[in-house]
Amino acid sequence: MKKNLNIIQIRGVKGLILVGMLICCLAAGFIAFPGWVAMHIWNFTAAYLEIPAIGLIQGILLWGIIVASYFTFRKEKLVVCMKSSQGLSEEELKTVFADIKKQAADDKIIQAMLKAREAELKTKEAEENKTEDKL
Repeated sequence: MKKNLNIIQIRGVKGLILVGMLICCLAAGFIAFPGWVAMHIWNFTAAYLEIPAIGLIQGILLWGIIVASYFTFRKEKLVVCMKSSQGLSEEELKTVFADIKKQAADDKIIQAMLKAREAELKTKEAEENKTEDKL
């Protein structure tokens, strides 16, 4: 199996706290701070042009408008490519998927979800059979 295979596992409360902190930092760095800067620039300009001042939420919305306008009117187009991993052989992929299935089999929450889904499908099939019998 390849050693540079990237699989992210979040385990326990520590992992959840780390993910929550990461999301908060990203939101603060890419949404809240630029919105705060846009708010201050707007309010500085508003003092001279006699237009209303805005708050932080409006500053974030203004930042969103600026970003959306940038992506809309720039010359290059935004392209997102999705590729399958070409570095793994079929045997390595089978090994990875077997490990994932083994972990899923051990997980009680996933097993409960699968049982609930099976029960839901059986109920739907029974209802469909009843409606077909009535016809």
